[in-house]
Amino acid sequence: MAHVGAPDLSVSAAGTRVAIIAASWHTQIMDGLVAGAQRAADEAEADATLMRVPGSFELPVAAARLAPHFDAVVALGVVVRGGTPHFDYVCQAATDGLNRVAIDTRKPVGFGVLTCDNEQQGLDRAGLEGSQEDKGHEAMTAALVTAQALADYPIS
Repeated sequence: MAHVGAPDLSVSAAGTRVAIIAASWHTQIMDGLVAGAQRAADEAEADATLMRVPGSFELPVAAARLAPHFDAVVALGVVVRGGTPHFDYVCQAATDGLNRVAIDTRKPVGFGVLTCDNEQQGLDRAGLEGSQEDKGHEAMTAALVTAQALADYPIS
């Protein structure tokens, strides 16, 4: 049921500066997410800069540091469920932290953190050849569309 109800978003974002912050675990999935985000930035003519961090837990602190210097941030990560509650803690911390960054900085944060029960779910969403979805591209597009919407409604 992927993409059911999804909007058809497109944006021209020439001159928009966006930071891509990517975790390092699950290299094949992460490389697909990063490539999808970069492709979306290129299509929109946005200027994207990549920063790598160790894992999804570190995404919020990097986003908090970079957000004031960019028009938007895209956070990419993948957490695969294991046999301990570690999955729940990392997913919750990344989600809450990135949400806080968006609200505190008033900058869009594209949420591209995959929370998967197994590695195949990540591969299916990574934008790789044979993937059903491209969540890196979607996260970048969402961030750029939101940045444009905010720019269109300036508050004095």
